[in-house]
Amino acid sequence: MNYADRLEAAIQRAGNSCVIGLDPHPALMPEDFAVCRDKSASRAKRAQATERFLVEVIQLIAGRVPAVKPQSAFFELLGADGVAAWERVVAAARAADLLVIGDVKRGDIASTARAYADAFLACEEEFRCDAVTINPYLGADSVEPFLEVCREQSAGVYVLVRTSNPGSGMFQELGDPRLVDQVATEVARWGEGLLGECGLSSVGAVVGATHTEELTHLRERMPRTPFLIPGYGAQGAGAKEIAPGFLPGGRGALVNSSRGILYAHRNAAHAGKSWQDASTAALDAMIAELNEAAAGC
Repeated sequence: MNYADRLEAAIQRAGNSCVIGLDPHPALMPEDFAVCRDKSASRAKRAQATERFLVEVIQLIAGRVPAVKPQSAFFELLGADGVAAWERVVAAARAADLLVIGDVKRGDIASTARAYADAFLACEEEFRCDAVTINPYLGADSVEPFLEVCREQSAGVYVLVRTSNPGSGMFQELGDPRLVDQVATEVARWGEGLLGECGLSSVGAVVGATHTEELTHLRERMPRTPFLIPGYGAQGAGAKEIAPGFLPGGRGALVNSSRGILYAHRNAAHAGKSWQDASTAALDAMIAELNEAAAGC
């Protein structure tokens, strides 16, 4: 089944558009996993604890959200042990019937891009991502190998269009037309060949929630493109900022929260709770807020 159709079905099944970023920051881990930030511990032990934490998170959110988004950098920190932990975390998420969006942000010359695409989207099914994030700034020849693998494997990609980091405008806003608008035009064009029965494409766009006006503008430019929206929660964006990213009926977007869910126990609002109870309460609040925002679209 086309990725866009699987995404639509997963959102309907979960009843919300939340995606939980699996970003295992060693410094933020609950005390039960303090070994993750112990530089004297072996990489194997730190990787095992990282995996154990994320598998517990997956068990906590399974059936409640449509997708997870593991961030590869925090696994790569731990070398081969981290890569093995990545595969087991992906497998655990798939076994829990969650879509897996690999946050890898790859972008390279065509032959290397094809290798990246195969590594994440065409590997053994147990360890395979449903979609990945990619960087388009080397040009179309760095994107096309990912599109080929998407067609072959019914997978998806999310192209960086307008990111949520403070320095994003340094290049993305340059030019007339702006670079961000040129990328958006190409994303919409690339997506035409990968439309699902739901009317949306398997070629998505990363558009940060911290740019509300851009969400409105880019949604108009990419009406068939599923959005992946970072910036909610810990980065400061709320439902009001996110609402323009949805299509009518609250369709067409996934909203990401990473630190706001995984490390909710560090928030004063959840003082005294176990990390599991804090994360559950934070997810309850996120689901309620996003469903309210989607209902108004």
